[in-house]
Amino acid sequence: MNSRVSLRLLQTPAGSSCSWIWSSWCRRLRPGLRSGWSGPSRGLSGLGRGTMNVFNREMKRKQKNWAASLQDSHQYDYLRNEVGGRVADRVYDIARTFPLALDIGGGKGHIAQHLTKDSVERLFLTDVSHQNLKVHRQTEIQTHRVLADEEFLPFRENTFDLVLSSLTLHWTNDLPGALRQIHQVLKPDGVFIGAMVGGETLYELRCSLQLAEMEREGGFSPHVSPYTTVTDLGNLLGQAGFSMLTVDIDEIQVYYPGIVEVMTDLQGMAESSCAWNRKSLLHRDSILAAAAVYQEMYGSDTGAIPASFHILYMIGWKPHESQAKPAKRGSATASFGDLSKINQLSSTDRS
Repeated sequence: MNSRVSLRLLQTPAGSSCSWIWSSWCRRLRPGLRSGWSGPSRGLSGLGRGTMNVFNREMKRKQKNWAASLQDSHQYDYLRNEVGGRVADRVYDIARTFPLALDIGGGKGHIAQHLTKDSVERLFLTDVSHQNLKVHRQTEIQTHRVLADEEFLPFRENTFDLVLSSLTLHWTNDLPGALRQIHQVLKPDGVFIGAMVGGETLYELRCSLQLAEMEREGGFSPHVSPYTTVTDLGNLLGQAGFSMLTVDIDEIQVYYPGIVEVMTDLQGMAESSCAWNRKSLLHRDSILAAAAVYQEMYGSDTGAIPASFHILYMIGWKPHESQAKPAKRGSATASFGDLSKINQLSSTDRS
């Protein structure tokens, strides 16, 4: 949040598995954040001077609150539920139980609903939207909810054994700074498992709107936000201090009746653009033209149109002396040149 980092606690029903232990955990917040902290001005990122400020974070907070307040908001959760399940699968791939975990931008608990107390004993769930936290799904994991911005993690260093994030980091202005904060709050030998939108996500929508506006208005404005590439993400994780990195990409295609349904669902997901240079209004003629271009270029035989989401998955560990380390340079006992002799040796053995 641009104006102020809020640490307000959301009350939960008595007997719920989601509770608050404020007195003990307040001591683990960063000292500068206990009494409130004034956020950055528009000209600067929240995590350092000289950082690009592409997104209006206050607008994104409002979009999330609006989407979560819809009566049928659950029908727009299909993508977040799917990606949350895939992130949870990566948690299960690690053969250990995590005593304390943090879910950044977890909102309704799209990852937590796929986890069990055998994998995570205790979970802190943060989100910039208080409406998302209010409609959080109950799970068997003891969960604590904190209203906080992804760019201002209000926790001390070396606190969590596991940090999770799904489909939220692509809206941060300072992604390198956010990754450094995640690295800081992890304990040594802790792991960060995340997923974010990237690559050529929604390229069909982007191309259709650009061609339509060029034809109808003589120029175009950006309507789809810029995304991080898979190669950049690996470099950023390394620069943040993570080791034993794993980065991969999935493509999820969702089919819709038309371009209006695509844009309606993006609004319901709170995935509309919040870039400062976005165009707030689309002309009716441009929308109709974009619908025709979309159908002509990408439409299927059934008349449905695809929307592609490229999901970047990342795993990074905070270094610890117990972790496996690469062998020293020059310590090999065999040469790659000897590989060409394997067939010769096999022939000799057979004879």
